[in-house]
Amino acid sequence: MPGLTTFPPFPEGIPTHPLLIVDYQLLRAGNEEEIDKLWKAATALGFCLKNHGVDDEVDEMFDMGRETLALPLEEKMKYEQGDQGFSFGYKAAGVQFMDDNGTRDVTEFLNISKDDALSWPTPFHRTYPSTVDAHMESTIKPFVQKSLTINHFLIDILNDKIGLPKGTLAAFHKAEEASGCTARCIRTPPHLEQSEKNFLNPHTDFGSLSFLHNRLGGLQVLPPGSDKWLYVKPLPGHAICNIGDSLNIFSGGILRSNIHRVVPPPKEQAQYERWSLVYFTRPNDDAVLRALSDQSANIAEAVSKAPPEKYNPGVTAKEWLARRVKAQRVTNYKLRPQGPESWKDRRGTEDIAIVPHIKI
Repeated sequence: MPGLTTFPPFPEGIPTHPLLIVDYQLLRAGNEEEIDKLWKAATALGFCLKNHGVDDEVDEMFDMGRETLALPLEEKMKYEQGDQGFSFGYKAAGVQFMDDNGTRDVTEFLNISKDDALSWPTPFHRTYPSTVDAHMESTIKPFVQKSLTINHFLIDILNDKIGLPKGTLAAFHKAEEASGCTARCIRTPPHLEQSEKNFLNPHTDFGSLSFLHNRLGGLQVLPPGSDKWLYVKPLPGHAICNIGDSLNIFSGGILRSNIHRVVPPPKEQAQYERWSLVYFTRPNDDAVLRALSDQSANIAEAVSKAPPEKYNPGVTAKEWLARRVKAQRVTNYKLRPQGPESWKDRRGTEDIAIVPHIKI
């Protein structure tokens, strides 16, 4: 079995959709052309970020993830998330439903809280397997800190471009405040069947900004105006960044929380375990999700054109996250329910009226 960095290359002849490539170092230097590129990507379909300086930490996080997920299932289940919407800890394969047909998921992952990493060695939310503890100071905490710096800087740029007073969005994303921010390492088994299947059905991300590192293909996006899913080709040294529900709501829909999915890697890549690593930046737990129309004329104009209350869910970031996490669990699943534990209730900001051909 090859190491995490020696998988077969993405095959030729597979239809892909190139994301805009944004240079983080040019953004740091205040390059206006690069800032405009970031803005274009954040209001369209996400982007690839290069020169972010986190490659070493990413490699070490994959090593930590592989070591941890290789533990016996009995040991990993001691740290399972549970069914009440708590998002930190281990998630076993098959404990979530992916669609309203009752299809169970096949992935396992480990969620490590930003708060636990920064408060180490004192637990903030929970404890983790010994393999995590062994890497917390040397690997996990540096990865979290660098990811925080990058995502917060990107959010600051978007704050200014959208016309909000400086620091408005930053106040909702304070590193020292409790939040759902998470470093997630994901393992998906090889896909040896000849049939098509989804590893992760169409969805939007729960939080503000995702910082994703892939080793194999599998991520697919739906380009604006298209009804065809296309692979995003992983690029070495590039992270894939995606706006999530919270920034979509804060901005009144100007910043787009894109629908995406994960399918088996193409061709020979499907024969290998698929690993990915994400840092999810999410707002402070007590941040109320609402369009900031009173602080930006641009947002006020966008909201005026949207259905009433579309960007005012009336919940905190913690409640939004817990609802979406809880509603995915097998234990809470009901095929045709009316209450808050339904499959429909796990949805985010995806707009079926705009993309009616997508089955969520």
